[in-house]
Amino acid sequence: MQVTEVANEGLKRAYTIVVPASSIALQKDKRLAEIAKDIKLPGFRPGKVPQKVVQARYGQSVMGEVLEASVQQASDKVVADNNLRPALQPKIELVNFAEGADLEFRMDLEILPEIPMPDFAGISLTRLKSAPGEEDITKALENITRRQASLEETEARAAAKGEVLVCDFVGRIDGVEFEGGTASDMPIEVAGPGFIPGFTEQLEGMAPGEERLVKVTFPAEYGSAELAGKDAEFTVTAKALKIYAKPTLDDDFAKKLGLESMDKLREAITDSLQREYDGLARMAIKRKLLDALAERASFTVPEGMVDNEFAQIWQRVEADQKAGKLDGEDAGKDEATLKAEYRAIAERRIRLGLLLSEIGKTNNIQVSREELGQAMRAEVQRYPGQEKQVYDFFQKNPQAIENLRSPIFEEKVIDFMLELAKVEDETVSAEKLAEAAQQV
Repeated sequence: MQVTEVANEGLKRAYTIVVPASSIALQKDKRLAEIAKDIKLPGFRPGKVPQKVVQARYGQSVMGEVLEASVQQASDKVVADNNLRPALQPKIELVNFAEGADLEFRMDLEILPEIPMPDFAGISLTRLKSAPGEEDITKALENITRRQASLEETEARAAAKGEVLVCDFVGRIDGVEFEGGTASDMPIEVAGPGFIPGFTEQLEGMAPGEERLVKVTFPAEYGSAELAGKDAEFTVTAKALKIYAKPTLDDDFAKKLGLESMDKLREAITDSLQREYDGLARMAIKRKLLDALAERASFTVPEGMVDNEFAQIWQRVEADQKAGKLDGEDAGKDEATLKAEYRAIAERRIRLGLLLSEIGKTNNIQVSREELGQAMRAEVQRYPGQEKQVYDFFQKNPQAIENLRSPIFEEKVIDFMLELAKVEDETVSAEKLAEAAQQV
């Protein structure tokens, strides 16, 4: 085999590779001989089919197999002999081949860069921490009792925020009723969510038996294109007023929820809130750590990897554009600006991904079979009632289990770096912690 390097610039490499005709012929004859042992043709005993007949029937398809295998074997050898670490699958271009002639092809590829290890000890971070207080627990209890509350009709009077009016309504645009704008006996929480912005707020103070004209504007991003951005009027008739009858917070209430007592319920709420706060804290410090790594990582990244990442990001951006769901900042930018910004995001992701992978490899960080098993079981539990189907899917698709490896590996690398970095803890309110996590 003859190999000639024809390009070596940055991370890009290219080679022309010539596989001798004699090697191709030898592999072809070997494969045809294997076929001849097994085929059965009328008029011939098994294993006694003449070579010419085998060649005539299978020669073309066998040559395709041999060429594909020869290209793969030769490419792998070039990669191994030159100690290359391909970033993506090499691009293969057939240069020349004819029956009885040498096989010549070109292989273009990008290699992974040399990635220097950052000074972890030089990274200083602040880890925000918060613990649930009495106010948080009380609020959580209120939410639980609200969900467990039953609606009970009360006397006819003006409705207050949080109470429920049972209403009939008819919606019109430019005086014409529209599809989906009419309902009967609809329970509507006064000043509550779930309706067109500004609708439920206008029901405050309304009493059963009263009729009111409610004027609203459908959001520009409303799901129905026929209604999006349109002004509408609803004739609303209140028929009954209902209030939430909350259960009494006592041991009996806790037992209905599967706990022994109110003390156990408060303990469960405290633990749940703490897990939530710890998750927010993890999100915040992880982002700070990745920002610190990004500042220290200046190595070149393979263009092909960035292209692929950007293509995935841009596909989502275009989908959001068509659906009118771009956020406020992006909505006012032209396409060239958006593409430049999202390509920078793609490059950052690839660079950090390569760096995290190299840190893990260098420090022998691995994901155990037990950890993969735990992740699989957690994934199965996300689909109540379908556990068996999901479990069977993982059993039949080992690669699906392997897809769970990356996030586990990343978190273990993050833990490793946090152990080496200078981390100071700061206790903050739950609100400040949530605000910090939202910036991620």
